[in-house]
Amino acid sequence: MAKRMTELRLISRQSVSIQPIVQNAIDSFVRSSEDGIQKTQQRLREFERKYLMSTREFIERYENDELDETLEFGEWVGESRMLQGLTRGTSPEAQSFNVSPSQA
Repeated sequence: MAKRMTELRLISRQSVSIQPIVQNAIDSFVRSSEDGIQKTQQRLREFERKYLMSTREFIERYENDELDETLEFGEWVGESRMLQGLTRGTSPEAQSFNVSPSQA
């Protein structure tokens, strides 16, 4: 199966290149996402240490109504879903962005 790459072409009517501006915005977004992933993973590890079970085991037991509803368990579920959202569709290729000026 061939790799499929999305191309983003930016065309500006200004004499100043917008490539550095766009690249900086993308880099900032990627850094922010990576920070969010790290913080969420740390929070999940804290729950796992406190309750002596993996997040996967916790979610399974929580969804099967084997655990009481508590604010902290709600937070754990939320952190787990947050991590899924932050990492959905990411791969090393997807996390590497490079904006090249258009040759229009």
